[in-house]
Amino acid sequence: MIYIDPPLWPAHNTLFSHLVSDTSLAELHSFAADASIAVRAFDLDHYDVPAGRYRDLVARGAVEVDGGTLVRLLIGSGLRIKARERSASLVHPLLARWEALLPGRRELGAELLNRWGEPHRRYHDRRHLLAVLEAAELLCGGRPPRTVLLAAWFHDAVYRGAADDEEQSARLAEDLLAEANLPAQEIRETSRLVRLTAGHDPAPGDLAGQVLCDADLSVLGREPEAYRRYLADVRSEHRHLDDAAFADGRGRVVRGLLALEPLFRTSAARHRWAEQARRNLLSELAPGISADEGAGGEKALEF
Repeated sequence: MIYIDPPLWPAHNTLFSHLVSDTSLAELHSFAADASIAVRAFDLDHYDVPAGRYRDLVARGAVEVDGGTLVRLLIGSGLRIKARERSASLVHPLLARWEALLPGRRELGAELLNRWGEPHRRYHDRRHLLAVLEAAELLCGGRPPRTVLLAAWFHDAVYRGAADDEEQSARLAEDLLAEANLPAQEIRETSRLVRLTAGHDPAPGDLAGQVLCDADLSVLGREPEAYRRYLADVRSEHRHLDDAAFADGRGRVVRGLLALEPLFRTSAARHRWAEQARRNLLSELAPGISADEGAGGEKALEF
């Protein structure tokens, strides 16, 4: 069943309702598609819909409930996204990680978390930061080099969807870590690692680079429903593009990733994520389009 609460949530000079299913996300996505609700309106476990659509959606079969009832139905369905999957809930856990990494530099960690929490971010947010940190720990048996963890914190600290985001993030790391009085060698290594995330092509033998790049790409190996949420977040970050432009840019990214050989450089990452990642990426290509077609060229958008 599809449910909707009253349009009481202000944003973008209007009020919004939440549209949910108590059965499956497939049902929710199908209802939204039939009602011509853009995929970029999907937010993890619900669609945000403006007040002007409320009556139309009710007429299409969405059941009117109050906000509290809607949340209880979502929790009862098992579809409610946990707090760790919501960027705003991760400030304190991530700040604790930062203080363990660089004791006495709390203000710098807070500045970085503010950057990771910028409102235009829908995928490249604190959830992604935590996922990369956890993946790096997993690949290193819980003890990555400090420079790898610092590079994870800085690798998308500048995110505008521009071609030089990684370069600007690396320069930010150089400036802020110098102000924090880190050794010059550690700063150089951190910024080098950040720059590697532009192409995810570390050299053979560059274990630190391989760990960071594999951790950054670990999202590609998610199970299908989680991968679909990732794609919805990426689409939302590029909501300024029309569907055709986004599809073209995303296709270039997917073909570029499929052209990496291997996609994951560490054996642990290949074992955990490679097979599912290839299935996920191939599922995005339109029928009849070769995985090699159009690979390379200027990066059109962030993956």
